[in-house]
Amino acid sequence: MTTVAAYAVPAPKAPLERTTIERREVGEYDVLIDIKFAGICHSDIHQAQEGWGEGIFPMVPGHEIAGVVSEIGPGVTKFAVGDRVGVGCMVDSCRECENCKAGREQYCVKGNVPTYNGMGKDGEPTYGGYSQKVVVDENFVVRIPDGLSLDVAAPLLCAGITLYSPLKRFGAGPGKKVAIVGLGGLGHMGVKIAHALGAEVTVLSQSLRKREDGLKLGADHYYATSDPKTFEELAGTFDLIVSTVSAPLDFNAYLSLLKTEGTLANVGAPEEPIALNLFSVIGGGKTLAGSMIGGIAETQEMLDFCAEHGLGAEIDLIRGDQINEAYERVVASDVRYRFVIDTATI
Repeated sequence: MTTVAAYAVPAPKAPLERTTIERREVGEYDVLIDIKFAGICHSDIHQAQEGWGEGIFPMVPGHEIAGVVSEIGPGVTKFAVGDRVGVGCMVDSCRECENCKAGREQYCVKGNVPTYNGMGKDGEPTYGGYSQKVVVDENFVVRIPDGLSLDVAAPLLCAGITLYSPLKRFGAGPGKKVAIVGLGGLGHMGVKIAHALGAEVTVLSQSLRKREDGLKLGADHYYATSDPKTFEELAGTFDLIVSTVSAPLDFNAYLSLLKTEGTLANVGAPEEPIALNLFSVIGGGKTLAGSMIGGIAETQEMLDFCAEHGLGAEIDLIRGDQINEAYERVVASDVRYRFVIDTATI
C-alpha cells in the first residue's frame, strides 16, 4: 500500500479537507500514475452533496485525471514508465457483458466501477483524482497525445468525451446544424468539438454574457434563451441539440427547435425530474436521447481528435487549498471554463 496526500469530503455537504489515503499495491496489470492535474467537474459537487443519491464517505472526488506513469505491473503491455496518460470516469467494468465487449463499458450491464464514490472489485471504496497518485488497471487508462499539454487535457477525460460521444453518434458534421445548450465546462468543449467536426454551431445560453467567448470558441451563432423571441426565431432549425445544463429545462420548448426527426441529446443530469408533453416528441418524429461519457476506445479516439485539432479545455489552474472556493464558483457559474487542480499543491 502507498500512502498519498488527497483532498476529501469527510461527510455529505461538508467542505473538503486535506488528508491521506491508501493506494493499493501495483498488481500484475496495474499502472501507477503520478497525477499532475485533476479537473473539477460539476458532477463532483453533485456527489459530494448527495444530490444524485447516497454517497460513500470520506469521498475523494475527481474523474478528470492527467499524469505520468511511474510504475507498471509485470503483465502490463499498453504502457511504459514515463508515458503521459489519463483516467476518466470509470476504472473497471465486468468486461464480459454485451456492452463491455462492444466497447461501451460505461453502460456495463453489471455497472461500471466509478473512479470515485464506488466500490472496486476488491470491495474497497474508490478514490479519485484530487490526490497525488492513483493505481488503475491498464485497460481503463488512456494515452494523452504529445500535442496536448496535461493541464488542458485533464478535463477532456469527462467534459471532452461527454460531448464528443453524442456529437459523433448523432452525426454532427458538415451540413448539420447543431446547438449546444449552456456554455460551461461541458458546453465550451461541445462548441469546440462540433466546430472541428464541421457542423454549423449555435450556442443557446441564458444570457448573451458569454457571447464573445462562444464565437471565439467556434460558434457561428449565439442566442439568449431568456429572450422568448429566440424560441420563435429558431423553431424547426436544428438537426441536433445537446443540452449540457444540470438544471431542469422546459424540454418542450427546446424540442420545438428541432427539425423533423431531429434529436435532443441530454448530457446534463438535473437532480429533479422533468416535465414532458409527449406531443413535443411525437409531432415531428423527434428523439429525446441521453448519453453518458464514452467507452475507453472512444475516449482514446476523442483525445486523438482533440490533439489533431488543437483542442484543449479553457482552464483556470488552482491550488489544492482553493478547491472549496472553486466549488462555490462552479455552482455560481463563475468559471471560464474548467477549474483544474495542480496536484503538486495537494
